[in-house]
Amino acid sequence: MPAAARTTITIWHNPRCSKSRETLALLQEHGVEPAIREYLKQPPSRREVETLLDLLDGEPRALLRDGEAEFKATGKKAATLTRKDVVELIAAHPVLLQRPVVVAADKAAIGRPPEAVLKVIGKM
Repeated sequence: MPAAARTTITIWHNPRCSKSRETLALLQEHGVEPAIREYLKQPPSRREVETLLDLLDGEPRALLRDGEAEFKATGKKAATLTRKDVVELIAAHPVLLQRPVVVAADKAAIGRPPEAVLKVIGKM
């Protein structure tokens, strides 16, 4: 059985976002029907944001949309944010979560560009 069939693949999705829709379509083109987490309707907890950061294994600020009005309203500067700051901001303001994020087993990738998620589903 292929790994993708055994592993639940989840897309943290915003249907209003073109990159999110493109990433979902790309997954489906590769035979993957992911679980869809509309994170604006089901906001992540702090622990879930921590888990995403662990799975991404990169710079925490990469998960943050610092161009959003909600971020600017905080008065914070992206360059000075700690991991804890990123977690707190995304948990409090889910619109600040970079989208989409695809999670498969112990890996995750941000779908910017959409093809970046292929590595977590074993298609790259």
